[in-house]
Amino acid sequence: MKRITTLLLSTVLCVTSLTACNGENSPSVDTTVETTYAPTENNVKLLGRTVYIDDMLYCAHSGTGVEFTFKGTKCSITVSGDSTSGGSADSQARVAVYVNGERVIDDMVDKTEEVYDVFESDTAKDVTISLVKLSESANSTIGIKEIKATGTAIKPTENKDMLIEFVGDSITCGYGVDDPDKNHHFSTKTEDVTKAYAYLTAQKLDTDYSIVSLSGYGIISGYSGDGKKVSGQTLPPLYDKLGHSWVSNGVFSPSKEEWDFTKRQPDAIVINLGTNDDSYTKNNKELREEYSKAYTEFIKKVREKNPQAKILCVLGVMGDRLFPYVQQAVDSYTSETGDGGVFALKLEPQSPEDGYGADWHPSETTHKKVADKVAEKLTEILK
Repeated sequence: MKRITTLLLSTVLCVTSLTACNGENSPSVDTTVETTYAPTENNVKLLGRTVYIDDMLYCAHSGTGVEFTFKGTKCSITVSGDSTSGGSADSQARVAVYVNGERVIDDMVDKTEEVYDVFESDTAKDVTISLVKLSESANSTIGIKEIKATGTAIKPTENKDMLIEFVGDSITCGYGVDDPDKNHHFSTKTEDVTKAYAYLTAQKLDTDYSIVSLSGYGIISGYSGDGKKVSGQTLPPLYDKLGHSWVSNGVFSPSKEEWDFTKRQPDAIVINLGTNDDSYTKNNKELREEYSKAYTEFIKKVREKNPQAKILCVLGVMGDRLFPYVQQAVDSYTSETGDGGVFALKLEPQSPEDGYGADWHPSETTHKKVADKVAEKLTEILK
């Protein structure tokens, strides 16, 4: 058992293992008896795009995970690592667990299976527990195997009034936000989606969220260090998938799993793509026009999958050179379709006074400013 942090440590009550609850929750269980639960939507609220395969809940994208409540004295969560778990620490999945809003575990999943003791108390307490994947899908995925709790039956937390989906790149992932040295490079150890603008925007507006983001990805090209198109790193083809990962986690391959858009539809979708395209398009008007046309087509795809959502297209925090072509894409889409539910928002470029994360990515201070701006615009278009 891997114990990182516990609350109100004390002597544990007598525990007896029971059969896993894969179906409906029982009304209650003895507070002296431990019960094992499957991480299904009957028992937990699913955060972001997840999939349940062969008794395992798989999580790929940043911010995915589970949330539940119960009254009791003890809880543990078993997590399965992927093929990177025994390799480079810079590619392992980073996860956090919260108890009543307080982060009690922050860990790199370095084994094929980790058991986290997340809560203990000598008296039964009402608690809300969240497990959130802090790092992105490309370098790491996790599976949530089971939850053990001593107390009343666990149950999902309630949905909030609105759901916002965020589609983006490394900025949305929170790349390097925990590393104040701009000369350092990528590591999942310094990614924390909860400090990035998308998660912060959802918090400010008190909404649920879903995040679809991959570092280095764009609309027509991924990040280019030599000016050549990186067509293999474009997000639109992966939008209807569970994610993308360079590694494997048993039977789970996120880029092969179709996302079910008949599930809860987002009320708003924020698209932040173009920073990596800019490394390819630069000042070339023809390439910029290619980006704009492809962006318009991506808006059509997003709208097809989400017919009622407001769509907000933003760009600028790591450079606003391509923003006029984002605006052009939105205008072209609106003119062609008559759909008045798509908007554009120019973000202010980050300031040196606010610091930088790894590889010149936004600092936590910058992310907070972006969240303020995006939340303000979403409030305007959603009212």
